[in-house]
Amino acid sequence: METKVNSGAIFRNDKKTKETQPDYRGRVNVEGKELEISLWLKESKAGLKYFSAAFSEPYNKVTSEAQPVGTESKINDLPF
Repeated sequence: METKVNSGAIFRNDKKTKETQPDYRGRVNVEGKELEISLWLKESKAGLKYFSAAFSEPYNKVTSEAQPVGTESKINDLPF
């Protein structure tokens, strides 16, 4: 799915099997950069519901890992 600049789409995580996994996942485009977003539905001590969010580089099939925002792939650092 192509995402327009400064927009995105978020979907319920139907594959969630652990409490630590996000409740919602999606992709956003921020100023031309594609990012993955993960959201957890939380509740404050006062009983207010809110989303906790995390952004990461899109999943890279070559290295089989998502890279945290601001880091680059280490594929060139492999010893072979």
